[in-house]
Amino acid sequence: MTDEKSITRRTYIEGSGAALLAGALAGCSEDTTSAGRANESGPAIESETVESSGTVTGDSYNVSMEPMGEVQFDGPPETWVALLGSYADMGFALGAGQTIGTQLPYRYATHFYEELPDVTYDPDSVTTLYQSGSVDKERFYEMDADLHFMEPNQLIYWYDWDEADVEEIAENVAPFFGNFIRRRSDDWHQNYRYYTLYEAFEKVAQVFRRTDRFAAFDSLYEGLIGDITGRLPPESNRPRSLLVYPADESATAFYPYRLYEGGVSKKQFRDLGLRDAFAGSDIANYSGDGSTMDLETLLEIDPDALIVRGQEQKTDEEFRESVVEKLQADSVASEITAVQENAIHRGGYLDQGPIINLFQTELAAQRIYPDVFTEDELFDRQRVADIITGDI
Repeated sequence: MTDEKSITRRTYIEGSGAALLAGALAGCSEDTTSAGRANESGPAIESETVESSGTVTGDSYNVSMEPMGEVQFDGPPETWVALLGSYADMGFALGAGQTIGTQLPYRYATHFYEELPDVTYDPDSVTTLYQSGSVDKERFYEMDADLHFMEPNQLIYWYDWDEADVEEIAENVAPFFGNFIRRRSDDWHQNYRYYTLYEAFEKVAQVFRRTDRFAAFDSLYEGLIGDITGRLPPESNRPRSLLVYPADESATAFYPYRLYEGGVSKKQFRDLGLRDAFAGSDIANYSGDGSTMDLETLLEIDPDALIVRGQEQKTDEEFRESVVEKLQADSVASEITAVQENAIHRGGYLDQGPIINLFQTELAAQRIYPDVFTEDELFDRQRVADIITGDI
């Protein structure tokens, strides 16, 4: 590629650079709207209302997303980096190629792509951004991408970057575009808008100018959720479910996740209408502060189903040995209803875009309601592949 990249090096339009580096990193206070905060509480099936905000002027166009503000593009990015699997999956879903780098490849559920006919993904061409305990600026220079799908605040609060580092990479390599949508419990993200999965996905589609494929995915998703919703048991018959992440290998301490406090990582469980066993308790959603809950607290809550995250890399037997059997053998944990009823399920990957979400919703439905969703497949793999390749 020549120096005239498909996206300009200094691509923040007038006012947006200042918003990013002087205001947005600390929080944009004016767009914490009902759309951005939709469906954070209550057992209703999650709505994925989308909006359109891209504008076109001549050959260039602008797309707006908090906390960056408006970003100007000369054309769709040819090479791009996604820190997390959610945005990597969005770009891949749009048929815009694959990310050239990601935080930790094992946290990006690309094995689902193997089920899609005539769709290929090359893991060997992806740079691991998180190495030796940090995400180094030099890797951004080495990758020389056209766009960075990640929120700058993640780099600042997770990896000790400062605003000068963000500005340097935005000016010398390429701009940032993204919003941390995994969870909604981080203090640094409370003053500006969150996005649902499909709201963020539409923004990415506007960047790549592939809103037709976005619309096709949105339709496919709505069809799947409509089918699932119509087959769910009455709310009173759905399990009181507890979503946790083991703090270590002992299976005696866990990080708690509240289902209805928003965030892409828990979307499939909200769509399945699970009752949150944390409801009515004073236990806060995990926010990276290290707070855990012990087995005595789990017994006090006594869920009907226990959903355990961080287990997807394990085989069924490994999961049973490392989690299920340990809980069954513990004098306290063995009294929990979910343990006695053998209703302990794997909880899926934390970061998910539209493709991964389809697979994880299917898996969650089959695991939690095995007597209802008995089919091998709940959605059409060929249709997903067709959308990716542009046959829409």
